[in-house]
Amino acid sequence: MEFKINKSVLGDGHPPYFIAELSANHNGSIERAKLSIKAAKNSGADAVKIQTYTADTMTINSDNEDFKIKGGLWDGYKLYDLYKEAETPFEWHHELFQFAEEVGITIFSSPFDETAIDLLENLNVPAYKIASFELTDLPLIKYAASTKKPLLMSTGMANEDEIEEAVVTAKDAGCNSLLLFHCISSYPAPIQQANLLHMQEIKERYGVLVGLSDHTIGNIAATTATSLGASAIEKHFTISRADKGPDSSFSIEPDELDILIEEIGDVWKSLGSKGFDRPIAEEGNRAFRRSLYFVENLKKGDLIKKENIRRIRPGYGLPPKYFDDLIGRSLIRDVERGDAVQWDHFKS
Repeated sequence: MEFKINKSVLGDGHPPYFIAELSANHNGSIERAKLSIKAAKNSGADAVKIQTYTADTMTINSDNEDFKIKGGLWDGYKLYDLYKEAETPFEWHHELFQFAEEVGITIFSSPFDETAIDLLENLNVPAYKIASFELTDLPLIKYAASTKKPLLMSTGMANEDEIEEAVVTAKDAGCNSLLLFHCISSYPAPIQQANLLHMQEIKERYGVLVGLSDHTIGNIAATTATSLGASAIEKHFTISRADKGPDSSFSIEPDELDILIEEIGDVWKSLGSKGFDRPIAEEGNRAFRRSLYFVENLKKGDLIKKENIRRIRPGYGLPPKYFDDLIGRSLIRDVERGDAVQWDHFKS
């Protein structure tokens, strides 16, 4: 089970595809967005992801209490005002896609309505990401899936039936390259609720690749997800938390991203493969296993007694399992203390 985003292969047997999520961390500056794209590339990310919406495609400008955020990171915001501050303007997209190509990193986006997908199609976006809050927007999923591009969908807040509906909708609309992100839609997400074991359940239940969209603080969840078979890792990214912004508090900085990508790579390399073949790194130490050695000088014709041989290191003699078999055997030549015991010391 695998598919490609540009030249990168996602799937079993491949290292996790790392996505640096820019989200609102451009802080209203296209130059900051470009600096972020370049920093993600320098840190080793496979892709940078933006979000394609406007305040007007996300919601309406209303003072109704339904449209006001109460509690949490964005307490006190009207939805419209938050999305107005956080949006990546449509008119930036061409320039950002062109810049990413120049830098040499894949860029794609989360669309939030059909106009966003139309824009991204004109930019030849290589994949789409459906955010957790849009997983129940089946018409949006259908429209994105109809492009036949790889589709990555986050499952935060979704129950089993909602995930099933989203997967069926995507596949029925023509998507053959699908990955589901396990996601806890809390900002930041508490590590004790990360529930990473659910990833394997998602993979088996829906027959798709699985990844982690990580909103926890630190690297533990992402590296653990790697050990559990994540094919992709997504993490929010900023060039500086000190500059603030709607998403900065749960985003990692370039030096932290350097470390995280290195750790993910090391964890993936450490997994190895199934089977009983021993690593090459162990070969030199085989000499230090226990084996059988003569511990007394003996003459041809002597019969071996227990006190004549010992199971000791190093490992150049016969394996210890033959100790009892050798007791009472007759030597066919003289041996000295410290000689490794071999079959050719005895009558066949």
